[in-house]
Formats: sequence, C-alpha cells, structure tokens
Amino acid sequence: MRQNFSDILKSKKIMVIDGAMATELEAMGCNLNDELWSAKIIAEKPELIKKVHLSYFEAGADCGTSASYQATVDGFIKKGYTEKEAEKLIENSVKLLIEARNEYLENNKSTKSIIVCAAVGPYGAYLADGSEYRGNYGVGKEFLKKFHKRRIEILWNAKADILAVETIPSLKEAVAVAEIVEYIKAECWISFSCKNNTDISDGTKIKDCAKELNNFECVKAIGVNCTAPHFVSSLIKEIKSVSDKPVVVYPNSGEVYDAVTKTWHGSSDGKTYKEWAKEWLESGANLIGGCCRTTPDDIRQVKEAIYEKLK
Repeated sequence: MRQNFSDILKSKKIMVIDGAMATELEAMGCNLNDELWSAKIIAEKPELIKKVHLSYFEAGADCGTSASYQATVDGFIKKGYTEKEAEKLIENSVKLLIEARNEYLENNKSTKSIIVCAAVGPYGAYLADGSEYRGNYGVGKEFLKKFHKRRIEILWNAKADILAVETIPSLKEAVAVAEIVEYIKAECWISFSCKNNTDISDGTKIKDCAKELNNFECVKAIGVNCTAPHFVSSLIKEIKSVSDKPVVVYPNSGEVYDAVTKTWHGSSDGKTYKEWAKEWLESGANLIGGCCRTTPDDIRQVKEAIYEKLK
C-alpha cells in the first residue's frame, strides 16, 4: 500500500533522506565505471543494493532512494538487455528498496514509517557524459517527455511512495517530467543540480524554477541535490522566497566530478555534515540527505542535527 508523502512529512516536520548509493557499492568492491553506473548492480548483485539501503535506514534515514537514477529502458537495451528485461530491472530497483524497508521496520518496531522514493535521473545521466551538470542536451521538451515517460510509469507502478526527480539541470526538463507525473496522477519532488548560490546548472535562476513548479500540484517538494554544500543555504532561501512547497536538499560532499574518468577530485567543503545540516535547517530545509560521496555516517550526522533542533 502506498504511503502519503505529504502527510508523513507534515507529521514528522523534518525528514532525513539517505545518502550515496554508488559510494557504498564501490566501498564493497563494485566497479561502477560504466554507462549504467550503480544501475548495473541491480542486475549483477542486487543483494548489495539492499544492503546499502539497510545501512542508511540503520543510520536514521526516513526516506530511502532506489538505485534507479541511471536505470533507463534505453540504457539497459544499449547494454544488451531486452526491453522486457530492462523494464523488470527498473521495477526491481523499487522492489529491493521496499524489501529493505520492510525488513528494517520488522526489526525496529519503534519506527513507524519509511518513505520509498524512486529515483528519476535526468536525460544527461543516460548520456553519461556529465551533461546533467550542464543541461545543454540540444533536444526539445517533447523528446524529453518521451524519454522519461515509460521509466516513470514503471517506477510508479512498482508502488513507490514518491518519485525523486533529481539532478535536473534545466527548467525545460523539470517541466517535461512534471507534466508526465501530473498526467499519470503520480507525485514527485524535483531537485536541481546548481552551479552557484542562485542558478541551476543551465544558468536559469532557481527562483524562476520554483515559481514555475508552483503550478504543479503533483510536485510535492522543490530543492537541490548533487550541488556543493556551500551553495545550499542561499538556494534554499531563493526557493522559499517564491514557494510554499517543502524544500528538499541532498548535496554532494563538495568535491568535483570528472565525467571523462567518472571520478571525484578535490576536497570537501571543510565543515562536518552535521554543521552543514544545521545551517540548512536554519535556512528552512524540510528534507535533508546526501548525494555523491556521502556515507551512512553523514546521514547519521543529519539525524543528530534534526534531533537537536526538534528536541
């Protein structure tokens, strides 16, 4: 049975999202230097994906995110899977998360609910060329709607509670996805990749993105992810200046991604994740988690920050 995301968020006030899937899989020895990235593990070693989900629930996550960010029908077919196999693998990403959720709740009776969030990555994730941080696809809205539609239908029909539409680099793609979600009577949050403290990756003001998404009832939260932590407080305030929707943030560790080598370089932003989480809470975030290069320990720190704020 599907849970109501908005009702649960209202009762909890602030919720914790999980952290990076790929970082934990790599720590377990998985080679993710592939166009499918962590999605390849859905087919190869699904038990490891379930193990990562459980590690984040044990760290305090209220929201689990499926390993479907880079899982697309076209992407799996390109790797030799049939269309039916591709659709089944996308469905399985949600099933693995639901299994992990149920197992955790069975062993932790005091926890009442965990939200199942089905990750929907941008078209740039399928391209696997780093364009999710640029948004310069050179394709129109109708193309993007056609690309996203089948995967979104599969994820929603697999009984996700909400679609986590993430790392979106352009307003055009955000609107394309929102129109699909609205059409199939689903619900989502939409979070953008951002290049500074006011603009998403393609240069559009995040304030303008939030204004546009206010028009969609199916969009239950607006925010940012896979963005440097030091930009996030300003971005939260920009969103809140024009929208009453909840704000969702799950930044990366502050390092820089190289799309050619598919590796991260540089140093993190210096503060502990708990210190960042406290800052984002003060700025008005309603859901906080982590993206690339974050770990269960970072999510544990977010949980501590929220506990201290609410006590």
